[in-house]
Parts: sequence; structure tokens; C-alpha cells
Amino acid sequence: MKKIKTLFFCQNCGHQSTKWLGKCPSCQQWNQFVEEEIRSSDPGARLELQLNELPQSIAAITADEKDRMTTGIAELDRVLGGGIVGGSAVLVGGDPGIGKSTLLLQMLQNLAENGSKVLYISGEESAKQIKLRGKRIGAASPNLLILVEIALESMIQHIKSLAPQAVVIDSIQTVYSSALSSAPGSVGQVREASAQLILLSKKTGIPVFLVGHVTKDGSIAGPKVLEHMVDTVLYFEGDSGHAYRIIRGMKNRFGPTNEIGVFEMRDNGLQEVSNPSAFFLSERPEGAAGSVVVPSMEGTRPILIEIQSLASPTNFGMPRRTAIGVDHNRVSLLVAVMDKICGLHLSNHDIFINVAGGVKVDEPAIDLGIVSSLASSFLDRPVDAKTVVFGEVGLTGEVRGISQMDIRIKEAARMGFNRCILPKTLARDVSVGSKMNLIKISNLRELLAHLF
Repeated sequence: MKKIKTLFFCQNCGHQSTKWLGKCPSCQQWNQFVEEEIRSSDPGARLELQLNELPQSIAAITADEKDRMTTGIAELDRVLGGGIVGGSAVLVGGDPGIGKSTLLLQMLQNLAENGSKVLYISGEESAKQIKLRGKRIGAASPNLLILVEIALESMIQHIKSLAPQAVVIDSIQTVYSSALSSAPGSVGQVREASAQLILLSKKTGIPVFLVGHVTKDGSIAGPKVLEHMVDTVLYFEGDSGHAYRIIRGMKNRFGPTNEIGVFEMRDNGLQEVSNPSAFFLSERPEGAAGSVVVPSMEGTRPILIEIQSLASPTNFGMPRRTAIGVDHNRVSLLVAVMDKICGLHLSNHDIFINVAGGVKVDEPAIDLGIVSSLASSFLDRPVDAKTVVFGEVGLTGEVRGISQMDIRIKEAARMGFNRCILPKTLARDVSVGSKMNLIKISNLRELLAHLF
């Protein structure tokens, strides 16, 4: 009898080992290794993994950016780079209940209403459960086909026979291939199922959307190679405490990365937020100390966000430093610069910083906004309600230039702001209308002089 060969795989990153390890040497996670059977490859069975295409000149290949299929959801089209590219593989990840299945079902309904035959394959819900959700969001087109299946071979047969214009697999962790003996959701199964479905997409030109579960740290479950195999990786962000949802493009071979689409969760599904700046500033307090508006760039899109700070004397020996929505280490750095350069002694104050609305921002342009809001709260003097600030702050207190100043200023002017404090560096190249008063500064002392 032939001996069965097994290897141990990390369920978090896909690292393989000949023996069980308590801690993964690649991702440093504990108790993630599971044993899986490794079968010798059959030459006849691996023929399916060939595209069988011939080399051709790049000059003879025809391709047009207009050859995209619009989803009918403008925010999703923006993140995808203008629409769905034929033969593309898109991986959609997010926390449970965030709205992944709802958004994709809405997308398929829009495509079906335009006459396209689409297929929704679910391995987690029954057909009746999907029908009930479809009633809530208005998905009832006869061109929208529902298939409940977890067997990979059966899925491929149905896709080939139906030849739909788009396919959604919900989720890739439930797909099972009979070629492997491991359980569904294991590293081997996810890798094999993804490879077969992506290959089928490239052969037939049918775009495939793969829904992926996420781990406790927020990354997509399964081998890390899964994110390298697909063309686009979309992450759903948000929490149950806020109505908004953000879908962010972490990887896109057909468009810009870090592009975001903003949605609001309602009873009838996810609704687009066409003006995110107004959405996030809708509850901004008037005349409150510690509140400052900053124009932030998310991909190619400018969004105005409100940074709130609270500085209060501490009653303990060790002051607290709490930051929500911004980098905690960056806040500590800016507090030290303010103490040293500006003479604002914050070392004996508890400091709390929050980006209103639950948004997470990670770009150096918000440095000046953090400093302005902290100074406003410490001095108990509000910043003018029609003023926006942006710029990077260095360790010596200098204000450094950032990219895409024109777009940020135009978005602020569109929302009714009339004064902008910005870095003097590169500011000479900024061209805006006469309604916006530009105040160019080079250090934090000039910032405080113009703020108060």
C-alpha cells in the first residue's frame, strides 16, 4: 500500500513545514499549523491548469479602457477603476455582517436588469435565505440565477454550461475539491479552488467575484498567495456602531489603489453616499474648541474629515494618550514637537484624539490638523469654522509640502470653506479661485499665529 505523504500548513499565511510547529516562523502566529495530505500530481489531471495560448505580438493585441461592464453602483465602479473588466478575478473581504453579500447581490441585480445573465453561487446560505434577502433589497430579476453548491467540479460545470456575464462565489472558504482530502477552508482547498476558478475566468472571459472571510487581525483568511493570484482585492470597512460602510481597493491591476467607495447601510440594503465630505461633517459642532477640518486624500478622491482633540490635566502620574482613527505613535511624536517648539506643555495632560465618524486616516497631511486641534483644546480657543488645514510636520517644527494640494483646496471650497492654511513649500504651484484665502506657513509658530 502506497504511503500517504503529509505536510503541515499555517492556516494564517500558508507557510508549510514537514513537522508541526507551535509558532509560525513567517507570520509569528501561534497554533495555526494543521496537517494536510499531499498527493502526487497526475499529468492528466494537471492539463486543466493550462491556458493553451500562443505567443502574439503586443502590437496585434486589441484592448480598450471602455471595454468595461458597469455595475450600476457608481461607488463600486469607482473602486474597480471604472467598471468590471472581462476575465478579472476580484477578492472581496470584510468582517461578518458588514454587507459583502448584500452589495454583491445588489450588483448582480443591476447587471441582470440590464439584460445580462449572472450567477450567484452560495455555500453558506440556502436558496430561500438568499431569496428573503433579495426581497429586502429588490433583487427579483429572472436573469439572476442562484446556485447552492460547495463542490468545485460541479460549480465549474454549471459556469461552463450557463456562460453567465458575471459570477459571485460566496464564499471561497466553503468550496471543496474532491482532488484533495483536506476539509473545506483549509489552505490547500482554498488555494486549489481559487486557482481553478481564476483559470476558468481567464479562459472564458467571465469576471469572478470571490468572497473571503477575515481573521481576527482583519486579514483575509487562507494563504497569502490568494491575494497575489487575483487581479483586485477589495476590503469592506466599518462597524456596527456607524451606519457608513467603506469599500477600499487594496490592490487593483486595472485602476488606482486605495480608492474608496462610501455606502450607508439602510433597511433596503447599501445606499451610495455621493458626497462623503458632507456626510462626515453633518454633525460637526459649531464654535467648539478642539475641532478642526482636514482635507484628506483617499486614493484619487478628496474627503473632508473632522479631527477632534481633548487635552485635560491628568490626575495621575502617567498621562493617557488615546488615538482613534490616527496612528498612536504619530500623535506622540507631534505632542513632543508641540512641547519643544511651541512651548505648549502637554506632558502633564491626558490627550484624546478622534476622527469623527469612525474614519481611519493614515497619511502625513493630517499632521497639521492634529496639531491645530490639540492647540485649540489646550488653549480652549476654537478654530474658525470656515478654515481647513493640511500639511506634514517635521521633528524641528517645520511644515512640509504634500501632494495633490489643488484637489484638496477645491474640495474645501466646494463645501463652503473660505480659508486654508497650507505649507509654503510647493504652494506657489497651487491655482485656485479668488474665493479661497490661502495662508502659507513654514513652521508651527506661524500656524499658531494665524489660528488664534
